[in-house]
Amino acid sequence: MLRTTLLDEIGYLPVARTGAVLFFQLISRRYEHASTVLTSNKSLEEWGDVLGDDVMAAALIDRVLHHCHLVNIRGNSYRMREHSELWQSLQPAAETPTPRREQRRGASSPRA
Repeated sequence: MLRTTLLDEIGYLPVARTGAVLFFQLISRRYEHASTVLTSNKSLEEWGDVLGDDVMAAALIDRVLHHCHLVNIRGNSYRMREHSELWQSLQPAAETPTPRREQRRGASSPRA
């Protein structure tokens, strides 16, 4: 019995030709037999570049998208948000500008 498999960060690192072929074979064997969860920060349009072969990427995407639930998450990384908050908390407080005295309208100026 095949179990659900999670493949994380597809396209994070370059994929050699052999790796792309093995990835395609894995997805093909699992197709309609078991659940596979894929994550990637690359759009499906970029998978041809990731795998180095547009035709293989199209065939792989065809299998992946058939019977799938596609979840597109947009936004900043949760980890980067933590770092951003830490960085901001370590920055010295910005000095608040001292308000300048406004000249009153119609005030008379000293005469010489």
